[in-house]
Amino acid sequence: MGFGSYDESEQKDQNADIDEDEAVTVHENDHDGEVTFESEASQEELIGRLDEMKDDGEDEE
Repeated sequence: MGFGSYDESEQKDQNADIDEDEAVTVHENDHDGEVTFESEASQEELIGRLDEMKDDGEDEE
């Protein structure tokens, strides 16, 4: 078999018994609200912490 070849017999008549009641519903937990939070940290402190987190992520790679 060459690259991209497949057995056509495996592709025929693929019937799957699927119980849709047990399937995952991707929109089950959609949320259309908003999230807010308050922090005592300044913008500069938050940006500094973000930079630290980015640096830590680069060290792991």
